[in-house]
Amino acid sequence: MSESIEVVPTDRKERFGWYVYDLANTSFTVLIVTALFPLYFRVLAWNETLGDAMWGYAGSITMLIIALTSPVLGAIADYGGTKKKFLTFYTSVCVAFTAFMIFLPGLRQSEIDLLNPGVGPSPFPVFLGLDIWVWAWIIFILANIGFQGALPFYNAWLPEISTEDNIGRIGGYGFAAGYVGAMATIVIALVVILVDLPYTYAFTLSAIFFLIFAIPSILVLKNRPPKVFPGEEGQSLAKLGFRRVRNTLKNIRKYTGLPLFLVAYFLFSDAITTVIYYAAIFGQAVYMFSTTSILIFFAVTQLTAIPGAFIFGVVADRIGTKKTLIITLFIWVVALAFAYLFVSFGAIVWWTVGMIAGVGMGSSQSTARSMYGQFIPEDKKSEMYGFYALTGKFAAILGPFVYASVLLVANPAQNPALVAQAHLTAMLVILLFFVVSILLLLKVRQPVKGEAKVYLEDDQPFV
Repeated sequence: MSESIEVVPTDRKERFGWYVYDLANTSFTVLIVTALFPLYFRVLAWNETLGDAMWGYAGSITMLIIALTSPVLGAIADYGGTKKKFLTFYTSVCVAFTAFMIFLPGLRQSEIDLLNPGVGPSPFPVFLGLDIWVWAWIIFILANIGFQGALPFYNAWLPEISTEDNIGRIGGYGFAAGYVGAMATIVIALVVILVDLPYTYAFTLSAIFFLIFAIPSILVLKNRPPKVFPGEEGQSLAKLGFRRVRNTLKNIRKYTGLPLFLVAYFLFSDAITTVIYYAAIFGQAVYMFSTTSILIFFAVTQLTAIPGAFIFGVVADRIGTKKTLIITLFIWVVALAFAYLFVSFGAIVWWTVGMIAGVGMGSSQSTARSMYGQFIPEDKKSEMYGFYALTGKFAAILGPFVYASVLLVANPAQNPALVAQAHLTAMLVILLFFVVSILLLLKVRQPVKGEAKVYLEDDQPFV
């Protein structure tokens, strides 16, 4: 048993600050990971197939680094009561390298419209012996490490600011706030494109938006006192971090239903992350969307995601997180199947997919986060959310890597005429991840927070 520790109560101010951070960091998700930077990167690479594949590999490299560090850092933060320091550090890394994108080629939409990537030599400069797209690739990876590295610490506040009765609702409010931030960021990007300013201005404005809203958010979040267990006194933080992670791995199966849930989470988190990485590229490559159309597409997606996050947060508190999660994942299956089967109907299909997927997007992630919180022992929040991040990040290594590799296998000659079909094939593979995760979740019982002690019969294959 742990030693007695002081309980730091939460309040509305802290909960609001937690919501605001989700609003702040979504500016990076929307403009850099999802909507605008991927399209810009395709042009810089001057080879759509290679550029699209390298985009996926960038995501995989980021997640590998985070997967190897986040659980240890989570355990260290739990021991030292220093989540805010780590949240501040990783947020600063993300903001700094996103702002650094101002030094990349300042392409305007009018200039991009005149370019024909893949035809002739690349018009972009070589810097210090490397093509400029390689530098853009490296800068993105570093910024993404900052963004992803902050998430385990941010997520670890959820059980501290909620109760068993409202954890689903509070988690949903956080995601809904994120979509409000997404809408604001999309407006910024649309202004940049319509006024024909350089893309790099939008990237820098994204960094400024993140910084402005992250500062007051982090200030009001509260560190909880260090949690020291018998025998841990005097150990180095690094050694303690590895020890706690090892113990977590050793005992994870003792939490009823958690192993099977984590396998399912691995698969659908893998799929969601991959769709987020490739949604804009897919829309452009398969449905011939312009940059403006893609930004409006994501705005429509956010509009459907906001009520989805609220509604399913309430639904999760009423019918349970498991049933709600399965419903939201089924929505994903319907959306991607529609995109694959009815591509011949043109752009209207992708617009429809955006609205359908928007409902399931935030609600599935927030419900999964809330469901996981119901498994977690009170005295190991940061460490267990570090392990949650580990599962999600290892999944996110596989997803973009698989998608990127399918692109190269389906179009080995990198023929521009086969780019669309290669993306359809890759998306079909991701659809299968959702289907398998639903089948696994059907065998997981609804968790009860703090009561998971015995290995479920359903989970015996993992013994």
